[in-house]
Amino acid sequence: MIPLLAPIFRGEWAVYGERLACAPQPPAGAVQVAELIARPELLAALLQQHARHRRVRRPDLRPVASAWSMHYLNALLPPVAAAASLLQHEFPMAPERAWISFEDGAVPQRFHITHEGHARPGTDTAVRYAVLLFEHLGPLFAQLTRLTRIAPKILWGNAARYLEPVLQQGLLLSGHAPSIAKDLDHLLHQPRWGCADNPLFAVQRKVVRMQSGTPVPVTLHRQCCLYYLLPEEGYCGACPLAPEFRKARDRA
Repeated sequence: MIPLLAPIFRGEWAVYGERLACAPQPPAGAVQVAELIARPELLAALLQQHARHRRVRRPDLRPVASAWSMHYLNALLPPVAAAASLLQHEFPMAPERAWISFEDGAVPQRFHITHEGHARPGTDTAVRYAVLLFEHLGPLFAQLTRLTRIAPKILWGNAARYLEPVLQQGLLLSGHAPSIAKDLDHLLHQPRWGCADNPLFAVQRKVVRMQSGTPVPVTLHRQCCLYYLLPEEGYCGACPLAPEFRKARDRA
């Protein structure tokens, strides 16, 4: 694990910190993120591998792209966002400066960088997250959309799903530091950034689920991730498209 991250990712959280590695050279077999974006045939081949891994035989690759992106974001966002918000540190995540290695089935496993980047104390959220959002994720999501016709809002919803718990945990670890609260508000709760729409923003519906006769409030995910379209998968417990919650919406 990068020493900078060690105080944050301890115990059961260590696995998330270990998904970002720093060494003078990326390991053999690692793929530069810029290559994923610039070479659609490479990304398409990875998605086909992941489809076989998921036993998907239908031509619709939207749920495959969503599932693959969830693995990608689960590896990328915890260490990068924790550094950006808790440490005010920016890792070099521009596509030409980051590599990724894969497990069987083209499952994203670990990101690799060749230097640790720079401290950004006192900078605005937009500055610390600009490269990650607009140079890295934005072009990658656009390529996934071109290849599979998945709606961009699903991919950005997946990103928000992984970003939110990192920032919420950061609030707890920091004693509710105002800077982290500001990051959370800017990234997930503001509908617009200046003159542009915030792709991470979506209104989350709140519903009530009965559990052992007791009403339990549930905040639904911003977007459905399409997992229910994968073989042997179903709706998750907070899916906005789950039949039980669709009925609740219709009654409302």
